[in-house]
Amino acid sequence: MADSSLFVFASHQTIIYLLVYVDDIIITGNSSSQVSHLVTALSKAFELKDLGALSYFLGIQIVPSKFGLTLCQSKYAFNVLHRFKMENSKPTKTPCCPSVRLTPFDGSALSDPTEYRSMVGALQYLTFTRPDLAFSVHQLCQFMQNPTTSHLEAAKRVLRYVKGTLHFGIHFAPSPLSLSAFSDADWAGDPTNRKSTTGMLVFLGSSPISWSSKKQSTISRSSTETEYRALASTATELAWLRTLFKEHKLFLPHIPIIWSDNNSTIALASNPVFHSRTKHIEVDYHYVRGYVLRSTLGVKFISGRDNFADIFTKPLPSPRFLVLQSKLMADTASSLRGNVKSTHRNNHNNLCFDQKVQKSNGMPNG
Repeated sequence: MADSSLFVFASHQTIIYLLVYVDDIIITGNSSSQVSHLVTALSKAFELKDLGALSYFLGIQIVPSKFGLTLCQSKYAFNVLHRFKMENSKPTKTPCCPSVRLTPFDGSALSDPTEYRSMVGALQYLTFTRPDLAFSVHQLCQFMQNPTTSHLEAAKRVLRYVKGTLHFGIHFAPSPLSLSAFSDADWAGDPTNRKSTTGMLVFLGSSPISWSSKKQSTISRSSTETEYRALASTATELAWLRTLFKEHKLFLPHIPIIWSDNNSTIALASNPVFHSRTKHIEVDYHYVRGYVLRSTLGVKFISGRDNFADIFTKPLPSPRFLVLQSKLMADTASSLRGNVKSTHRNNHNNLCFDQKVQKSNGMPNG
């Protein structure tokens, strides 16, 4: 029920997962014989092409090792750089300039915005395994309607950053089954309409599994209100993940914790009194209080220096950005240079299928 494209079979000690995206399928389970039996049954009903052990799916490379599982899009990223003739560009340390906030009035209008839209669309898909790109791409997406030369220059800067971090990805390592999240917001950070930006990052154990950089729909009157709205968005994501876990028969030993760097926001989330200062905030944002009161969610303070979600709310200076980048990203270059085929040959329970057509260029549908 939590994800309509994920199908689960559970019987006694056997469990199998089948994930479908258009005409691409991943099958995994804890029983090789049952997985093979399911594959045989599916092959009788549909025309399938067995692509073997899972190593590449919708432009995402999957590299297993004894230390866990690494996901990256280095091949896809290189194709993007080649498509826009940026493969020989000079790399930058950060994806956006820390002293510049883009506005609709920067530069002159592009005569043909097709290249900009295509470039930003490609970058948007790259954020699936690159949380360090989330804020910069979020900024660029706001100018798809009428992009200017300044916006195009900013998009090319992101590509130059990608050039220098081509093999970066996210790493999933074995760790305790626990959910924790970081919530942050940049109050009135948009220079055009003074709306705030919400940053959200969720960890499963020690691995990042969900992140977001999104502009808030309304203007907030205070930083507390801005952070409170960000807290509610983060609580929504955690609630969905808990539902997904329950359908997987996974039960968390401890309640999820949201870390916020605003004490007033934490007090507001923990206080059941609906005082006059919050009457203008939409009621649906206050449901986070219900979770806290029922002890199904915890909200705790963390210093702004240690808040990982800071990378999703605003352009950061190079030293600060690189510190947070190192907390989220893994350099997969050494893993990818290894003998990936031999590693996958021993992993028979993770299979990848493509109905009728195998993507020859590694690019996802659309």
